[in-house]
Amino acid sequence: MGVTIETKAVFLGDFIDRGSQSAAVLERLSTGAFPTPFVALRGNHEQTMLDAFDDESVFESWRHFGGLETLASYGVDVSQVMRGVGYDKARQQMVDKTPIAHRRFVDSLPLTHELGGYFFCHAGIRPGVALGRQSPADLMWIRQEFLNSDVDHGKVVVHGHSPVSQPEIRINRINIDTGAYATGVLTCLVLEGTTRRFITT
Repeated sequence: MGVTIETKAVFLGDFIDRGSQSAAVLERLSTGAFPTPFVALRGNHEQTMLDAFDDESVFESWRHFGGLETLASYGVDVSQVMRGVGYDKARQQMVDKTPIAHRRFVDSLPLTHELGGYFFCHAGIRPGVALGRQSPADLMWIRQEFLNSDVDHGKVVVHGHSPVSQPEIRINRINIDTGAYATGVLTCLVLEGTTRRFITT
């Protein structure tokens, strides 16, 4: 009699930006086109996209860290945005051209997921603050205060956001962000019982 193994994928955010297929990625995720059940978490790039729907001033910073590619993937004319102007027109095009299903999907993304002894989030947590009381800003943006801490968080935090050349396993956290947009290396952490291993592609 065979043993049934339940598999769940947890995506740590930053599905968009810095890539010409950003819209296609959201299409796949929003339609559930994945071979296993999955949980997709919100990263700072998704949050920036959401903010840009309502506030054209966000385009000034967003254009510098991948927003141009996301906008172009939806057919938005970015010729003026590249020069730091025309944010109002680009925002309206973005609203008009982004499928409502994509916007709803991004808006529905949770910030955290807990499974066993692991706590999953995009960027990390603020040391000394209970896991259930973390601020959205820290969960999506924190870096050094979290990365430099060896505090026991109660669970091992699995995160991305801060690129490293090789996946990191620390006593209180595991970082699997190997900077795929720049290196072409995407890393997956496989957790099976008490074992941990990585798959890279």
